[in-house]
Amino acid sequence: MLTIYVDADACPVKDEIYRVAKRYSMTVIVAANTSLWVPTSKLIQLVVRTEVGLDVVDDWIVEQCGPGDIVVTADIPLAARCVAKQARVLSPKGREFSEADIGETLAMRDLLDGLRQTGVITGGPAPMSSKDSSRFLSKLDELVNAVRRVNLRSS
Repeated sequence: MLTIYVDADACPVKDEIYRVAKRYSMTVIVAANTSLWVPTSKLIQLVVRTEVGLDVVDDWIVEQCGPGDIVVTADIPLAARCVAKQARVLSPKGREFSEADIGETLAMRDLLDGLRQTGVITGGPAPMSSKDSSRFLSKLDELVNAVRRVNLRSS
């Protein structure tokens, strides 16, 4: 069954995901390390992972996801791990990560992180814009339909 996993702690597009889930009657699992508000719906489930350690939520998402699932995250290392499990991965700004580009994306992330740590560059990514939100909704809709088509063919 198609599930959308949301790396929720800093996800700016949760409301958009909930709308898409309602439209397609899809399950959404919102994973976080603190309690968050989620709409009351049989389709939406909050999973709070409170164990001590780094990447507890990320590890849980990787354990759960697989082919036919969609993961929404801005975390590049998490995206790489989910792509390796054949999940479809989408950033909150509407960029799909794939096997073809995730290695380059990880390398660029590491390079920029190093440059920030040495002070060569400062700041982070640009804030979300309405254009980003629109691109995300369009790409999420596209991914959902692609996964649903594959599931129908294999049934």
